[in-house]
Amino acid sequence: MSEKPAATSYPVHELIRRRWSPRAFAERPVEREKIGSLLEAARWAASSRNEQPWRFLVAARGSPARERLWETLADGNKPWAAGAPLLILVCANLQSGDGSPNRLAQYDCGQAVAALTLQALELDLWVHQMAGFSVERARNTFAVPAPFEPLCVLAVGYYGDPSQLPDQRRQQEAGPRSRKPLDQLAFDGAWDAGFR
Repeated sequence: MSEKPAATSYPVHELIRRRWSPRAFAERPVEREKIGSLLEAARWAASSRNEQPWRFLVAARGSPARERLWETLADGNKPWAAGAPLLILVCANLQSGDGSPNRLAQYDCGQAVAALTLQALELDLWVHQMAGFSVERARNTFAVPAPFEPLCVLAVGYYGDPSQLPDQRRQQEAGPRSRKPLDQLAFDGAWDAGFR
């Protein structure tokens, strides 16, 4: 069941409606050309002052980097993420080109990952973004230099068989998607004046 379209209140682009974060990945490797397309989509994301603070460390199944990046994951993510053929460490440069702090670095990285995620859907790939990993272990394992900060790890691949997931994760995979109502997230002219 790779399709779990969002029940939106207003029309949105089909890629946005289809996007969700599966945990079941197929054994099939992600082609190098498609990895390049994902990274190219991220490269062209909007960026404050064109700083482009994002950096992506790509680790495909079979590479030593893949196993080392998987080892940084939290215990709850390791069982299902083991099936992902591609892991990507996302880092943000917290310093602007002029040496001042880049307060929008994480925001810009989020935009780059969003662009990558939508491009993945266009290519029949799925992305699951994980905050559950050891920042320090990732920093040390891959010698991430200051002022870069590891932000998240992406699991990327073709959709697989959810019956291969641990029980709890299988239930999550099959469960419905939900979001807070729009009027709790967007305000019309004044704080807490819900958008309708």
